[in-house]
Formats: sequence, structure tokens, C-alpha cells
Amino acid sequence: MPHQATAASDRPAPLGHGQAARYGLLGLPLAFVALPLYVHLPHVYASRYGVPLATLGGVLLLARLFDAVTDPWLGRWGDHLQARSALPLLRTAAGAAALMLLGMALLFFPPWADPANTGPLLAVLMLTCLAYSLVAIAHQSWGARLGGDEAQRTRIVAWREGAGLLGVVLASVLPAWLGWGPWLSVFALGLLVGVAAWWQGPRPTPNPHPSPLPAAQGTRAELLHPWGHAPFRQLMAVFVLSGMASAVPATLVLFFIQDRLEAAAYEPLFLASYFLAAALSMPLWTRAVARWGLARSWLLGMLLSVGVFAWAATLGAGDTLGFGAVCVLSGLALGSDLALPSALLAGTIAERGDRGTREGAYFGWWNLAAKLNLALAAGLALPLLEVLGYQPGTRSAGGLQALTLAYAVLPCALKLLAALWLYRAFVRAPRAALALHPLKEHP
Repeated sequence: MPHQATAASDRPAPLGHGQAARYGLLGLPLAFVALPLYVHLPHVYASRYGVPLATLGGVLLLARLFDAVTDPWLGRWGDHLQARSALPLLRTAAGAAALMLLGMALLFFPPWADPANTGPLLAVLMLTCLAYSLVAIAHQSWGARLGGDEAQRTRIVAWREGAGLLGVVLASVLPAWLGWGPWLSVFALGLLVGVAAWWQGPRPTPNPHPSPLPAAQGTRAELLHPWGHAPFRQLMAVFVLSGMASAVPATLVLFFIQDRLEAAAYEPLFLASYFLAAALSMPLWTRAVARWGLARSWLLGMLLSVGVFAWAATLGAGDTLGFGAVCVLSGLALGSDLALPSALLAGTIAERGDRGTREGAYFGWWNLAAKLNLALAAGLALPLLEVLGYQPGTRSAGGLQALTLAYAVLPCALKLLAALWLYRAFVRAPRAALALHPLKEHP
């Protein structure tokens, strides 16, 4: 049975944009870790230290698998830390942030004698990923614990994800402009400011009616607790389908720009316009949620994405203006994918009666799914391209058609499946009234 909604006096206090910004600011320096680890690090070790690409691929794969499978355990640990008060979690996250900074310094300025030795590289990479995941899951769980109605939950997530998008843009351009030494200094300053703002930001209010978990059920039951909630399972299915639809073009975009559009010189402009459009779209999606609700707004974002990529499938060599428009419009759609699913998850947690007690368990699985989306996208799109006859640098009509199918048509199919599942589970279904409005009284 769903937990009874709390009385008005038990509801979380409304948060303004200033408080939400103090919470969300940490998203900016966290982006300084995610992007360089998976984009810049392989290039640095291959070009500077001569590490073979196949070896780097194996190291990154092992680190990603380790990173993904530890997320549910980190989420559960975070829940136990915050069970007493917010302070133990904040202290642990601050320590993990310091460890993360040390790890990034060691990775880009390796002190071991032979930088081509992948043993120390793998160990430091796994430690850095572990610290990053702990901070990220704790931060996401904290945002969900702040609670509130749909508009407030969206505002909280939008500030966090908007700051993260700005961090992606900065993290992508600063190494080329300033070099890795100044980049590390900017990262350290941003991390210090972000953690301090988090400490000074809003604190979650305790849930006066948490749903208990019998102690006899043990660790396994705590880890699997979120999967006992049907709306969570439905939301995870939508999230994985939608995430794969977004991850496939992200994996192939550089191939599409270079070979299909023959516009490699415009790569920085295309990518910057995409991320900036996503960041600037956050206020628009917040307003959309206030008018149409979370599920319908996310559905609108999905349909926008489908329309944009259907158009991208018609582009060819020299269509730089058209693809620039695709980047801007798909960036707008990305804003809904970043801001709204986590807000929906916060609603399902509250509806279950788990607000303030088990957010970490939910977000641990959520982060595992997000990381596996990238792996699944690469595992699906790259072999498909090879089977269809595409090779990087090709100019054959068949190879370019295969690239277009994988880059634009496959994501449309996946996104339409996600949109249909979202509509049936959270828009049309009567249960959506419970999952999307957890603060309303219901039997």
C-alpha cells in the first residue's frame, strides 16, 4: 500500500531559486570529472605516454564496470550516514571530494615512474570514480530529500543539471585554452565553492512517516527495496530507453559531423550550442512542469527530440546551418531529459513513503542505469555500423546511409518506445495521479 501523504504541517518548506542554486552549484565542478575521464584521459595517455588504444579501452571498461556495480552500495551507505543527521553525510562527501581532487591530479600528472604502466592508472582511476560516485549520489539523494511539489522538485534538479551543463562546456574548452595545470586549479576552486555552498544550502526535513524495513530482511532486502515499487520499475524502463536514445547520437555525433556533414571545423560550435541550449532550456522546462506536470512535459521533450532527429536524417554534406539548428533544438530536448526524470523519481520515492530514508538506494540504481546506458549505446550502435558497412572516414553512399540510420533513425525508434511507455505508465494510467503528486492527500 502506498504511504499516506503527510499533512500540510509536515510538508517540506518551499525553496526559492537562491536556495536551489546553493544546492545545485556543486553540479558544475562534478562535470569537471565526468567529461575529462571519458573524453580527454584516453587522448592524453595515448598521445603523451604512448599507451595503446586497445589497452586504454580495457582499462576504461574495467573502471566503468567497477564504477557502475558499486553505485547501489554507495547509495545504501549514504542512507545509513544520513539516518542520524545530515552532518555525517556532508563530512563524508567533503572527504570524498578531496579524494576526487587528488585522484584527478594523479591521473593527469602521474607521479609513477612509467606513466605507460596501466596498473597504477587503473587503481587511481577506480579510486577517483568511486569518490566521484559517492559525492554525486549523495548530492542527488540530498536534492530528492528536499522534497516539495512538482515545480519545486523540478527547480531543484534544474539548478543542479544546469550547473552541470555549464561545467561540461567549461571542462571541454579550458584544457585547450589554459592547459591541464590551470584547469586543475579551476576545478579545485569550483569544488571548494560547490561543497561550501552545499553546506550552507537548504537542509532536508525529516520524513515523519517513513516506511519501515524489517531488520530481519537484511542488506540484500535494503539494496533491492526500490524494485518492490511498481512505479519505480516503470520509471526505470522509461529512463533506460530514453537514455539509450540520447546516448547513441552522443556516441556517434563526431562521426556524423566529420563524415556525413564534412564539417569537422564546426565541431566546437556544434557541441557548445548543444550544451548551452540545454542549460538555457531549464527555466522553460520548469515553467512547462508548472503548467502541464512532470510526465506530460517530459513526453513533450521526447516528441521534440524525435522530430529533431527525424530532420537530422535528411541532412547531408555542407548542411551546417541545418545541423546547427538540430544542435540547438536537440539541446532544448536534452534539458527535459536532464531535469525531469530525477524529479519524477523524487515523486515516486515520496509516494512510497521513503523520502528522507532511502533516497540513496534509489539513486544508486538510477546512476547504475545511467552509466550502463552509455555502455549499451556503444555496444548497440558501433557493431550495427560495422555490420551495415560503415568505417570512419568513408565516403561511400552505403556507409554514410548506415551512419545516418544509426545516428538519427535508431534514436527516434528508441525515443518513441520510451514515450509510449511513459504515456501508458505515467500519463494515461490512473496510478499516475499518485506517483506524480505525492504531496496530495489520497487514500
